[in-house]
Amino acid sequence: MKAISKMIRKYQSTDSDAVVNLWLKASQLAHPFLTPEFLTEEMENTRNVYLPHPQIQTWVAVVDNQVAGFVSLIGNEIGGLFVDPDFHKQKLGYALTEKAVEVCGSVKLEVFKENKIGRQFYQRYGFVETHRSIFERTGDEVLHLSYLVDQSDQ
Repeated sequence: MKAISKMIRKYQSTDSDAVVNLWLKASQLAHPFLTPEFLTEEMENTRNVYLPHPQIQTWVAVVDNQVAGFVSLIGNEIGGLFVDPDFHKQKLGYALTEKAVEVCGSVKLEVFKENKIGRQFYQRYGFVETHRSIFERTGDEVLHLSYLVDQSDQ
């Protein structure tokens, strides 16, 4: 049986198409409640605003030379964490979250209440809900979650 090669590395501009395509595929699975118009708008924002933004750090998970997931960090906030559904159950989300914690220490994020896949993942990882709000652009409820690094371990 052939070994699978996996790594986490910094995003490169040549990753753009792969990242945007996996973002859309994963978003359609995790966010069936969002409109196609919203997803199209966010796909363009991902490509043209978020990925090239100088204050956003993005890391990609690469499996056998294929971009299979990514995490984008805005300060200590996970602005996006997505894994291509073809690569679910391979611990890539965990590895990307570990990278976020390695880079930032304690992290926070927002997840749609209706995103059952994301909510289950974050709960298993150890994130806790701090509060809720409404995402104005869609009217959907958002959970605000935090993961606190145990300071006694440092």
